[in-house]
Amino acid sequence: MKENAVLEMKNIHKRFPGVLALQGVDFTLCEGEIHALMGENGAGKSTLIKVLTGVYEKNEGQIFLKGLHKEAAIHSPQDAQKLGISTVYQEITLCPNLTVAENMYIGRGTGVAQNWKKMNEEADKILQSLDIPARANQQLSTCSIAIQQMVAIARAVDMDCKVLILDEPTSSLDEQEVEKLFGLMRDLKARGVGIIFVTHFLDQVYEVCDKITVLRDGKLVGEYEIKDLPRVQLVSKMLGKELDDLSDIKDKSLVYEKKEGAVSVYEAKGLQSTAGIKPFDFHIDKGEVNGFTGLLGSGRSECVRAIFGADRVIAGEAKKSGKTVKITKPIQAMKNGIAYLPEDRKVDGIIGDLSVRENIILATQVLKGFFKPFSKAEQMKFADEYIKLLEIKTASTETPIKSLSGGNQQKVILARWLLTHPEYLILDEPTRGIDVGTKIEIQKLVLKLASEGMSVTFISSETDEMLRTCSRLVVMRDRKVVGELTGSDLTQSKIMETIAGGSEETQSKITETIAGGSKENGN
Repeated sequence: MKENAVLEMKNIHKRFPGVLALQGVDFTLCEGEIHALMGENGAGKSTLIKVLTGVYEKNEGQIFLKGLHKEAAIHSPQDAQKLGISTVYQEITLCPNLTVAENMYIGRGTGVAQNWKKMNEEADKILQSLDIPARANQQLSTCSIAIQQMVAIARAVDMDCKVLILDEPTSSLDEQEVEKLFGLMRDLKARGVGIIFVTHFLDQVYEVCDKITVLRDGKLVGEYEIKDLPRVQLVSKMLGKELDDLSDIKDKSLVYEKKEGAVSVYEAKGLQSTAGIKPFDFHIDKGEVNGFTGLLGSGRSECVRAIFGADRVIAGEAKKSGKTVKITKPIQAMKNGIAYLPEDRKVDGIIGDLSVRENIILATQVLKGFFKPFSKAEQMKFADEYIKLLEIKTASTETPIKSLSGGNQQKVILARWLLTHPEYLILDEPTRGIDVGTKIEIQKLVLKLASEGMSVTFISSETDEMLRTCSRLVVMRDRKVVGELTGSDLTQSKIMETIAGGSEETQSKITETIAGGSKENGN
């Protein structure tokens, strides 16, 4: 092994029926190093991690760990844990109804876990040593997501962790929580722990990592020192091609211009829901891409949920193509040609145990009625058509959707709604947590759909992405609409000025927040 290496994976192969997921991949992690594992969805990152943690058995290759005089035998997650390999996932895998200490020691079978007083004392020591703002006897559900992730890390560290894998740990955190997590990562790095960091946020990679390993199509592209790999080159290596300036994906011919006398596809006046948004007016025209923008918690998602009837509407009226309609439930929106891809695909989007085919046809079947089911042949035809159209990477139409990468899950949900042939498509954070290549594909698809006459409302936390795809932005602050921007006003500075409302102090704060939030890959 390399002198200061804590982990070496050599020539790793992993085969699934019909798919070679990993082809001769090497990966080296050193002590006291934060090492980013990068690649598009489907590049092999998750498979490599699952091989390392014993979830999958490798077909070929060797794994070596510091302190072992022979190849490591990892056949289960328990084997990995005993060897000092721990993983903290994007979705918290702890028990919210138990205390912090109970979560740290559950399933450990140690003497400490049998002695409540000693368990709380030991847990408090660990929490204090890692500067984690939680108490041992505090119920985990009262902690923020960031603190829960830190507790999971504390559990790993107390188990003599040598290799810590952080799989998309920041996707649900705000800027301040990310900084707290980075502080803990740097502390562990100083203690000699090797950290594998999986994320789609390039800004975070360049802020906290020492090295980057890039995978593409199950193969190793290369390992790089962070200082030797500029962001544009990283994106190019992930995609396998030279990346054009992302700002150019918006074809000038696709920029929307309102036609005089045109009737709005959808229009709302004084719309208000139980989610706490102030009454708002809104309209979208045929072939337009517009969006709601604002800081986290400003009310962007609540507005589109009210439009779709996902939250209970308590005031206002809506018109569809000039005719008054009543939309208080999602099914009423669907029957009026409105589709909605929700912000949280895992909670409100996918049905994990159903196949790709079943997930794709779900909304169309609801519209037709469950007592009039599509034949299996019709379902297969629909699924095959959209798998091909959206280039969804799946072994077959019958693969459970939970087995797909995040980006491909998102494409399946998008296919579900496109199959209903909507006039008006609402996309809430459609590119969150997916790789740069899939992001670009979705942005281009949105503009293509608009050019064909579909109306699209697009919401993203990444301001650059909004500016590239939208021709009009509705600006939100404190759950109310505070402005609307079009044409030459569609700039980041104008968005900040509108949100700030003229206050220099507020604008300064917003500048920092948006700068941190605009984590567009490749920029």
